Amino acid sequence: MRRLATALTCLVLAAGATACSATTDSGVSTECGVDGCTVTFPRSGQPEVSVLGVEAQLLEAGDGTARLDVAGQEVSLEVGTSTEVAGFTVGLERVTESEVVAVLRR
Repeated sequence: MRRLATALTCLVLAAGATACSATTDSGVSTECGVDGCTVTFPRSGQPEVSVLGVEAQLLEAGDGTARLDVAGQEVSLEVGTSTEVAGFTVGLERVTESEVVAVLRR
C-alpha cells in the first residue's frame, strides 16, 4: 500500500513542476520530474517498480547492456540508447556493478 501511495504521489507531482523521489521495498529508487522519471534498479534481487502508471522490472544486466520489462514488453538496451515501449521512451543511462539506471519519458 505504501508503494502505491508513493508512486501515485510521484505521478501527481511529476505532472506539475515539482520533482519527486522515492525508494521501493525492493530497493528501486525513482526520481521524477516534468520530463519523466529516472529509475535506479539494484542489480541484486528481483527489482521492480510502478512508475508513470506502468510496471518496470530489471530482468538482466550485462557489460553496458540491460534487459527490462516495461508495461509487459521486454526490451534490450545498450547504454546511451533508447526505444519506444507502450507510449514511453525508455533509455539506458548507465550500468555499474551495483545498479542499472534507466529513464522513462512520455
